[in-house]
Amino acid sequence: MDRSAEFRKWKAQCLSKADLSRKGSVDKDVVELVQFLNTRDQFFTTSSCAGRILLLDGGINGFEVQKQNCGWLLVTHKPCEKDDVIVALKKANGDATLKFEPFILHVQCQQLQDARILAVRSTHGLEVPLSHKGKLMVTEEYIDFLLNVANQKMEENKKRIERFYNCLHHALERETMTNLHPKIKEKNNSSYTHKKQRNPEKAHAQCITKENDKELENDDDDLGINITIFPEGY
Repeated sequence: MDRSAEFRKWKAQCLSKADLSRKGSVDKDVVELVQFLNTRDQFFTTSSCAGRILLLDGGINGFEVQKQNCGWLLVTHKPCEKDDVIVALKKANGDATLKFEPFILHVQCQQLQDARILAVRSTHGLEVPLSHKGKLMVTEEYIDFLLNVANQKMEENKKRIERFYNCLHHALERETMTNLHPKIKEKNNSSYTHKKQRNPEKAHAQCITKENDKELENDDDDLGINITIFPEGY
């Protein structure tokens, strides 16, 4: 069996499994993106989250919350209200932490060149302790301030998901057109090689047109995409 057939088999097996997430389904804001990737021969998704605000109750190691050892007091994929957080905090027995987690997507890729299209880093998060051993350590005014920040991040996160989807869609369309016209591919490869020789430290794969560069020039820290390449020994 060739590697393409092996990847298709692996993809079919993974996509046929039950969704084991807490919600049990794909978040509405990323359904279109997930479906789009799963229709492409060279990709499939294994997990995703559109972004969420959480209140966790558990131990803290510095500012890093170990979620597997925590109680989930509150979780929402929508803007959060202060009253909901105050009510949830009353259930806290340990160290409660408010978090905003941005969009994250885990993708399996058939080849390294496919993974390069999806490479994105993420720093768009928020994590703040609110209580210690069940005792509230901040004022309600500060909680209100934090929620305003978290809700703004949630709204910006939705915009970035849309921009990422549009960018990815365009990149894959360009790749398809290039594969259909080998002369274009040869010309592009020649041009890229020439630029790399002249200025290797600035050479990098681009998934957007020049018109999109200015809009997305600061968006390399927007989203979290975890990529795995199809293993040789599968």
